Amino acid sequence: MTPTALKHRTRRVSSAPAASTAFAVALAVALIFLIASPTANAQPTPAQLEHLRTQATHALFLDTPLPPLTPKTFTTFDATPNIRIEHVTFATQYGMRVPAIVYIPTHTHGKLPAIVVVCGHGGDKSSWYAVYTGMLYATAGAVVITYDPIGEFERSVTRASETNEHDKLIPGLTHTERVGGLMIEDAQQALRYAASRPEVDPTRIALVGYSMGSFHALIAAALAGPQLPRIRALVLSGGGNLDGHNEYWDSNPKPNCQSGPYEALSFLGDRAAILYALRARSGPTLVLNGTQDSLITKFNEQEPFFNTLRTHIAAVQGSRNNLPETLWFANAGHRPSWMTRPAAIWLNYQLHFPNWTDAQIESFPTIRAAEWVAKTGVRISHGYQVEQKEGGVLAIDLNLPGLTRDQLTAVPEALWQANPKPYTLEGWTPHALAAESTAPSSVQSQHP
Repeated sequence: MTPTALKHRTRRVSSAPAASTAFAVALAVALIFLIASPTANAQPTPAQLEHLRTQATHALFLDTPLPPLTPKTFTTFDATPNIRIEHVTFATQYGMRVPAIVYIPTHTHGKLPAIVVVCGHGGDKSSWYAVYTGMLYATAGAVVITYDPIGEFERSVTRASETNEHDKLIPGLTHTERVGGLMIEDAQQALRYAASRPEVDPTRIALVGYSMGSFHALIAAALAGPQLPRIRALVLSGGGNLDGHNEYWDSNPKPNCQSGPYEALSFLGDRAAILYALRARSGPTLVLNGTQDSLITKFNEQEPFFNTLRTHIAAVQGSRNNLPETLWFANAGHRPSWMTRPAAIWLNYQLHFPNWTDAQIESFPTIRAAEWVAKTGVRISHGYQVEQKEGGVLAIDLNLPGLTRDQLTAVPEALWQANPKPYTLEGWTPHALAAESTAPSSVQSQHP
């Protein structure tokens, strides 16, 4: 597989027969989506698009301007002879701190690309895919940043993983989209932190998001203002299928982190097209999904859906530049797939890894994620070790070691225990509630 081949919009990994009835249903849904779109026949000017970006930023309560990063490094150690690990935090809303792990290649020259990982539900920087991404792409010569979403690991008062604290409704919080807005701002701050590092080339930064993280990553990229670096590459896995009114992203039972933020952007009209058009101003997007992913990419949201979505985006931006590319994994379910060979080749085409060539990537062996997890003991979310889900990911195999939970703890425990509020959802909530009492009753009411 060559970089030229990967430039084609749509690819399918191996083969899987598609039922003609399923295709017909998908096409019918796509046509309905096209006809109903309020922006399908309207092309906003660049100034109007920028105005929409500003409105969306306010609708999700993102800080404008974003707060100073004030990064802090606690400890470092060598994970391998070629990879150094740093334990860091950086700032986000209301003076909160984001605990993060940075994977740094030590045998490279010149400025390096960087990758920021946005985790899905139940995921954090201790998840197998966060660790594997860090180790794999640091080996390629990229700086990789992984961090805890609010309510998980060091951002939970329990210090546990898979808490899903951010899904629970907060009494008194009328604008549930504030929680999702925080998670989107965290991703933007992680990007700013990546660009601030002296070894990083700020023009070669990728943002990768899985499941819920794909939703936050896309919006973070779409709403990236002048404070953020150019996001050279965006990779969405187990998602990317932003849809219409009262469909999946509006109606799913997670109002804090998904449906609330998406509903808050209803004033955009054709939200998917507008958000992707905003993203396209900076660079390309690759969507990696499984043909059997019933959790996110339902059977009526495969390639016909994305073909229609691309038509909408092109109508909004007046060109077919940087329309989302799709790569389908046959018979695969919900999983992060950016550690696979075709995803690595696409990323290499965008970021130019200093330590890898396409020929090397083609020659690397692969390993199933479940095998690596069994060998290293790195955490995988409950129920996701099965072949169809994350356990079946065919990741590039470079005999990478795992990291322990202690090694993946960014803030010294004594310091965290002395004052956990700057890190946790429990510490963020009083600030959000106080803002509710002083903010207009409905931000959305100010929008057309």
